[in-house]
Amino acid sequence: MNYFLDFLNNKALLAALTAWFTAQVIKILITLIQEKRIDFALLMSSGGMPSSHSATVCSLAVMIMKICSAASIEFALASVFAFIVMYDAAGVRRAAGEQAKVINRIVEDLAKGKTEYMEKNLKELIGHTPFQVTVGAILGIIIGAVFPV
Repeated sequence: MNYFLDFLNNKALLAALTAWFTAQVIKILITLIQEKRIDFALLMSSGGMPSSHSATVCSLAVMIMKICSAASIEFALASVFAFIVMYDAAGVRRAAGEQAKVINRIVEDLAKGKTEYMEKNLKELIGHTPFQVTVGAILGIIIGAVFPV
């Protein structure tokens, strides 16, 4: 068995990775346009516009539908997986990001009183707005639809 060739021939996986990478590059381009700077760290970051999580799982689901059919158990599993990931991205992870903002403000206040509480701020951008999730989902569906089988 040649696992590397199997990997390269897995169209569903390649489409999902393409969707993830495309979403991450779009984040860099948005930052470049809005802030006039290139931030390659965004390639490996979570949160922001568009949701790479949504793009990845939606692209995967569309490719599985194209390969296995909409009636397949594989497509059902991929669809449920996609909905759970998108719900989590817009719900739980977004709430954790909001909590990080509040904690960071508390830490800043303590720091002003010369009280050292934490060495660095918590990551605040770990979740997505529903709009970011929707745009990521649309991106993933488009990539899955146009990716060759």
